[in-house]
Amino acid sequence: MKLYDTAAQQVIAFEPGPVVRIYVCGITPYDSTHLGHAMTYLTIDLIVRRLEDLGHEVQMVRNVTDVDDSILPKARELGIDFLELAAREMERFHGDLESLDARPAYAEPRATESIDDIIALVSILEAKGQTYTVEGITYFDVTTFPDFGKLSHYSEAEMIEFARERGGTPDDPRQKNPLDFILWQPSADDEPSWDSPFGPGRPGWHIECSAMSWAAFGEPLDLHAGGDDLIFPHHECEVAQSESAHGAPFAKHWLHGGMVRYEGTKMSKSLGNLVFVSELRKTHDPRAIRLALLAHHYRAGFEWFDEDIEDGDERLARLLGAVGSSGGPDPTPFLARIRSAIDNDLHTATARDVLDELAMAILADSGPGAADATTSSPVDGLIEGAALLGITLTRSEGNSAS
Repeated sequence: MKLYDTAAQQVIAFEPGPVVRIYVCGITPYDSTHLGHAMTYLTIDLIVRRLEDLGHEVQMVRNVTDVDDSILPKARELGIDFLELAAREMERFHGDLESLDARPAYAEPRATESIDDIIALVSILEAKGQTYTVEGITYFDVTTFPDFGKLSHYSEAEMIEFARERGGTPDDPRQKNPLDFILWQPSADDEPSWDSPFGPGRPGWHIECSAMSWAAFGEPLDLHAGGDDLIFPHHECEVAQSESAHGAPFAKHWLHGGMVRYEGTKMSKSLGNLVFVSELRKTHDPRAIRLALLAHHYRAGFEWFDEDIEDGDERLARLLGAVGSSGGPDPTPFLARIRSAIDNDLHTATARDVLDELAMAILADSGPGAADATTSSPVDGLIEGAALLGITLTRSEGNSAS
């Protein structure tokens, strides 16, 4: 496989060992799964499926950020305990991913269950002289990590602006440097609080993932992934604190997906224009949702229009019709093209079109290299190719549809 690497800024070979360690940033469970979430996790699912197809064992860890500066205000607004809100939204999240047939996580650590690991990591950084505390807030001093910025390649001005937009505090006069970030902070009166050597309080956002990923694997990650809005500050800060603490590379490969917009506007909770998977799957087969999303390259970012689901519906209907048909071409070259497209930085649109081409050839009972007793069944090949893209087909479905 070849995948774009954010740090290297180019498509490079992804060559993990027999066991592949993947960490993907999970949701902060204070609202439902939207199409941006779905695109990220289906991208990872595609990688997992292809790696398994190649014979690897994949250990994919996806965390749950169940305590941070987003979920606590939402719980306060709703008048419920933050853990109750997290449990409710995680149940819906799991239901959405299961409906989309995404592979389950190898482990799903929660920030609230990882406090000891978080405190231990901050203590290591404190012992190394890379932290300072002001008014009960413990910061990471970025000047102690000369490579700060090596993941994002952003200028200092760009990093400051992104920090300002994405939960950082570059204008806080208590900080020595505008890009310093919070490791531990006092809790408000109605917020959860844990005892620590730095005083009672709760963790900062970035330290949570560094602690949870290291606790899960105890060694560098083969692949760390998330949306491209996490490149800075979240993932850049993870690199700084993780490599400072452990003296080893944090991740060998970084993969980030583009943002999803809705009919010309950025999807956001504040604008109220999020397209939720839980709502979309009430009226459409989840496989059609997946097929519609696969029309877009994971890195490009794209706009979702309400009629986009119609293409997924149409393609799924052809697949189901083909599964119930007989005859057709030798699927071997089609499968080779599907795998090649996936291996070429996840060109899902191409892979999806090849699958559709095979389905149409089966329906037409024509195509080069007609199948015979020495080659794979066209329908079996269609089922295999669809599975590579996370679309489950069975003969019974096709027969009932025909």
